[in-house]
Amino acid sequence: MNQEPENIAIPEDRPVKPALKRGWKRKCPNCGSGPLMRDYLKVRDECVVCSEELHHHRADDGPAWATILISGHILAPTMLIVFETFRPEGWVMALGFSVVFLALALYLLPRLKGMFVALQWAKRMHGFGRDTSLSPELSPGE
Repeated sequence: MNQEPENIAIPEDRPVKPALKRGWKRKCPNCGSGPLMRDYLKVRDECVVCSEELHHHRADDGPAWATILISGHILAPTMLIVFETFRPEGWVMALGFSVVFLALALYLLPRLKGMFVALQWAKRMHGFGRDTSLSPELSPGE
């Protein structure tokens, strides 16, 4: 006969769509005003405007994977169309599409990382939204 405690409050997820939009803009997913990134891809430890802790994120290789996936799905059919229509030399195709891929990847990567961090924040993943008053014995690394 297991009885679950009734006084434990489970926090609800935060709105995902606004958080993802803020992440795309590289803004704090909480307030939407403060910058999310300190450098090109370095996420701040906390928001300079609302003091929301951002160091919990675990974006890892997700943004790079998504960048390659999106860029490949855009460039592969474009390469086929350009080749079939214009028949450029191989080196022209390689050089041209390498530059286009590089520009697209450099544009997408920080925005997608912002979206990954914002999604984790909205879903309270990896320590985002943890109530430390409930379990003070937990350290930030756990």
